[in-house]
This record gives sequence, structure tokens and C-alpha cells, in this order.
Amino acid sequence: MTGTDTSDLAALGPRLPSPCQEIVDGRFERHGVRLLLKRDDLIHPDLVGNKWRKLAPNLATARGRTVVTFGGAYSNHLRATAAAGRLLGLATVGVVRGQELAGRPLNPSLARCAADGMRLHFVDRSTYRRKSEPETLAALLRAVAAEDAVVVPEGGSNAPAVRGCRALGEELGGHADVVAVACGTGGTLAGLAAGLPRGRRALGIPVLKGGFLADDIRRLQDRAFGGPRGDWSLDDRFHCGGYARTTPELDSFADDFEHRHGLPVERVYVAKLLHALLALAQEGTFPRGTTLAAVVTGRPFP
Repeated sequence: MTGTDTSDLAALGPRLPSPCQEIVDGRFERHGVRLLLKRDDLIHPDLVGNKWRKLAPNLATARGRTVVTFGGAYSNHLRATAAAGRLLGLATVGVVRGQELAGRPLNPSLARCAADGMRLHFVDRSTYRRKSEPETLAALLRAVAAEDAVVVPEGGSNAPAVRGCRALGEELGGHADVVAVACGTGGTLAGLAAGLPRGRRALGIPVLKGGFLADDIRRLQDRAFGGPRGDWSLDDRFHCGGYARTTPELDSFADDFEHRHGLPVERVYVAKLLHALLALAQEGTFPRGTTLAAVVTGRPFP
């Protein structure tokens, strides 16, 4: 495929709606909470989870143009974009945070990006922070010889992506009282909340520290829908010190959850989400009789 449209994307065979799986876990049951897993990790073997929902609306506009996007050295978003490029016949460029990485062997995540045909362009951290400024972005596009590229922001969160994630709320609205998702850039939560019917609410568990995400989500909803949508909230207590940071307690919880339920638990996002939900259930946050859905946005890599 050399030009991309919605029929090209459909030909990849996404599993939509993704399945809901009930998890029988006494730690939730004793607090009167029923736990469902929304298995977005099963949507597509290469475009996993919310990456499909966020990337598909952006890729549908590519029409053969190069796709340029951004991420850190272990970015799930870069890896998904590279895989999409391979599957759809699109050229992709990943602008990677950290000029110092340019002379080093590629880690497994970046090596997968390169194997899928993504050109990697490393930039210093100061430039990376300014990547959304028009002059800086124009210079970056010139540097990678892709001035007419489709530009997808870090994490894939923009107005088309947020509108794409609205379907997640629509799929879950009849199944759960509270739908929870781990948040990086906030685009999935912004769309999910918009898709839920009245009386249902969305809960975001940020995996980065800083307390900035609420404003970002409001901006994303304004750009996608013209104003706020849905009932949503954030709980900032469960980031474990920052992105990709962990603690012995979190590792122990994830290992135990895998053992109990036979499911691999991705550590950067999903482990923090499930750990947070158990803590909140134990705190009595959810009234007895609540059906709680946790969105599984990814699988462990490698």
C-alpha cells in the first residue's frame, strides 16, 4: 500500500470492539467491586491498545506522505508508529529525545523502530522541549527532509486522536460504572470521557509526576470537541516517582497479578493502573456494587 485511507486501515483487521474480560479477584470482591479488563491490548498484534485508536485517525490523512512523530528512547508510541509505517507502506521518522543516544547502540525499543523502517533523528533535550514551537518544528522537518510531512505529536495525542478514543467510552458505557485508564499525555482519557454516557465516569491514573495533566486534557477536549465533555478525574498518587519508574511494591504487585490471573502485565502503564485501582478499592473509593473497568493499553516489551 502506498497511499493510506480508512480502507487500508480496515484491511489490517483490528479487533474492534476489543473484548471485556471479567477478573475474579477476592481483593476487589471483598470491597464489593467487580473488575473488568478492557483488552485493548488485543486490538492488533503490532498496533496495540490505545495506539490503534489514536494513530488510525492521523494515519488516515497521510495519503502517502511521510509521518513524523516524537518520543523518548523507550516510547511505545514511536514503536507503534514505526509498525504502522511498515504495515501501510508509509515512510516514518521518529524524533528522539536525547542527542547523547545518537552514538550508542540502539535499545530494544528503538531497534524495533529501525527494523520497521523508521528513520531515527536524535535531538538535544532543549530542542525537544521546544518541538511544538513553529520555528523549531519547521527546522526539525527541514533537518529530516520531510517538510510536507504529517506531524503526529508525542504520545499521539491531538484532536483526531481524542475523537478516535471516544469509541472506547462508547464501547464501555453499558458495561461499567467507572472506567479507568493510565495516562501519559492524556489523549485517551479525554476521548474516553467524551464517549461515556451520562451517569458513568472516567478515572485517569497519571504515570508521570508534575500535576500538569488536567490542563492538558481540558485543552485536548476543547480542540477536539469545542469544550469539556464527560465526567472525569485524575488521581496523581500512583506514578511511583515518574515515567517508567517503579518500586519493589509495584513489581511485587505486578508479579502477583500475573500469577493469579495468567495475564502479562505491562509495567510502565498497566501495572500502575491496576495497583492504583486496588489501593482505591481498599480505601473505599468505589461504592459497593460498582463495576470497574480497567483499560489494558499495552503488553510488556520486549
